Amino acid sequence: MPNGKPAGVSCVHLSPSMRCILFGDARRPDLCDAFKAEREFCGDNREQALVRLAQLELQSLPDALALEGDV
Repeated sequence: MPNGKPAGVSCVHLSPSMRCILFGDARRPDLCDAFKAEREFCGDNREQALVRLAQLELQSLPDALALEGDV
């Protein structure tokens, strides 16, 4: 995704089972390749990681979008 990934949008390189289809491929973005899961952000399992990710995405919404959710 050349211009980044908007909050709430899955990466275009994820399979239906949420696995990276570019894993081990030279086309895989450097950012993804360098990612190291940290317990602070990923918790102990997938469910905890998704909850934390949703929280981070809400916290990083542009102000105008965040205010719409408060209505």
